[in-house]
Amino acid sequence: MKEQRQQAILNLVRSQDIYTQGELTQALEDVGFTIAQATVSRDIRELRLIREATEQGLKYAILPDSNNPLKRAFLEGLKDVDYACNMLVIHTHIGMAMAVATALDGMDFPEIIGTIAGDDTIMCVVKSEKQAAELTAKLREII
Repeated sequence: MKEQRQQAILNLVRSQDIYTQGELTQALEDVGFTIAQATVSRDIRELRLIREATEQGLKYAILPDSNNPLKRAFLEGLKDVDYACNMLVIHTHIGMAMAVATALDGMDFPEIIGTIAGDDTIMCVVKSEKQAAELTAKLREII
């Protein structure tokens, strides 16, 4: 049952813009799954869904494939992120910055202009301060 429900969640997130857990719970009910919002919250965590910025607000999205070694390095290497103006400072575990930056570049975030990686820190230039704040929030959810 859990596997089918989680597959339904992935299908819903791919096919619809879902902004809240309440909307996701309702969408699941519409396709035949009646569950508590706490279960939806747990499924969101287990599926590692992220929130993606849109004109209407933050919607649920699927994190790119974590079986890819670079994506796995991204998930495991990320420690902290903050921003100032249109620049993000991303802290990683020692020696992980290059892999995390490469994975970040490969995720094709349209707001990112470029990244520079050291040993445990990444500088990421974003097009605007608003987009920097939104991307910071997205990355913090992954952490």
